[in-house]
Amino acid sequence: MTWDNQPPAMPPQPPTPPTPAGSWEPPVPPAWGSGGPGVPAPPAPPVPPVSTPAPWVGAPTPPPERAATPSGPRRSNSFLRVVVASVVVVGLFGLGFGLRSLVDDNTTTVIRSSAGSGQVTTTAVTIDPGSEPIAYVAATVSPSVVQIETTDGVGSGVAYDTDLFITNAHVVGTATTVTVRDSQGTAVKGQVLGADTGTDIAVVRAAGLSAPAAKLATAKPNVGQIAVAVGSPYGLEQTVTSGIVSAVNRPVPNEKSVVINMIQTDASINPGNSGGALANRNGEIMGINSSIYSETGENTGIGFAIPISTAKRVADQLVEGKTVARAGLGLSGPSSTPSGSAGAYVQSVTGGGAADKAGIKSGDLIVAVDGVPVRSFDELRGMASGYSPGDKVVVEVNRDGKILEVEVTLGTLK
Repeated sequence: MTWDNQPPAMPPQPPTPPTPAGSWEPPVPPAWGSGGPGVPAPPAPPVPPVSTPAPWVGAPTPPPERAATPSGPRRSNSFLRVVVASVVVVGLFGLGFGLRSLVDDNTTTVIRSSAGSGQVTTTAVTIDPGSEPIAYVAATVSPSVVQIETTDGVGSGVAYDTDLFITNAHVVGTATTVTVRDSQGTAVKGQVLGADTGTDIAVVRAAGLSAPAAKLATAKPNVGQIAVAVGSPYGLEQTVTSGIVSAVNRPVPNEKSVVINMIQTDASINPGNSGGALANRNGEIMGINSSIYSETGENTGIGFAIPISTAKRVADQLVEGKTVARAGLGLSGPSSTPSGSAGAYVQSVTGGGAADKAGIKSGDLIVAVDGVPVRSFDELRGMASGYSPGDKVVVEVNRDGKILEVEVTLGTLK
């Protein structure tokens, strides 16, 4: 497999029909580097509309009656082939989950207002994070969650700085303005500051909302820890679901052939959730929910979130008006190693590229980057999304049975 991700400016590729299970063929790898008469029955309650499943970039939820004014064409579909079985990676036209800072005493007090006999009363509800961690996280982060509405559908976003919201690029599409609605129901027009289709991250600026900036996690997530998602599945805003972190560093390619090492979760996420976040039990955002594996277009317990470190790095560049550059090593290799060993087998090295300059050779087996084990070439490809050109990394190489540490200054992916 080679690593040659498509640049963000490349137009979407036409969808590829799903391959029947049992007849999967590995894709050509890209290169890193360079919805009788009788007494009539009462009408059934309305059922939220279900959109047609779409691969990765989304099955957008049709906008509610309070239609948004911004526009943005529906993204084209593409199918992702998976080694175990052919399944569709469905981008969720929004996952919502925002977080805000923890309170001093590690409890959250929620004030609810109710009207009765002409009087307004308030009830304080204190949630113990030890006995009710999910409720605690939901109460902590919900104010930071917004709903993003376009003419194509409904998504979610997360406040991460004053008047700034992270969402998915496939949520905003090519729209330059969107409608942003906070947890109190206030809606304002938001400006799309930028979108990077390679990482599927976009930033929207909107003022006048009750949406405090969420707290972002700094520690990497661990498999098995609590994961909570909040968003607008099928337009049902402020929906909370929970599960665990099922896996980390899961390489998932998008429609641009860019591989990102994702956080995998079984927290239920569906169309309408994209662009929101996945949070830990401390009320910190671990990642921006983006897609699911599904054959139906609905949640089957396998969802993916872009790590918050990657999302924040890209968002900062977009706010500054910069083009998001891809980091590359300048090498290529197959999906699996010839010997069957874990690692990324180097099949070829680009002359003058980052790997070449650092002394990495064809036939080397890369087993770790900055101390993080590398189990496959796909995983190595996904690691690039976490770095920028010019970053220095320590690459551990198995060469003829000896482990060598090589410092590499990453280049720019062409």
